[in-house]
Amino acid sequence: MPRYEYRCRACGSTFELRRPMSQSGAPAVCPSGHDDTVKLLSTVAVGGTASAAGDTGPSASPAGGGGGCCGGGCCG
Repeated sequence: MPRYEYRCRACGSTFELRRPMSQSGAPAVCPSGHDDTVKLLSTVAVGGTASAAGDTGPSASPAGGGGGCCGGGCCG
């Protein structure tokens, strides 16, 4: 079950709740009992290693660096 982070507007505390995705936007009560809370935007961290076969990441690209747009990939 996913964890969601909330912040209480009344006391400023930050807390997490485990709840189903279908209830992620439901009102949450802070540990101090206040009900004026907001759900915080969460970030996802993805880690791991890429395999040599089928690698489509930036290191597999033969395009050089530099350029003003996106690192030179669109400028040939």
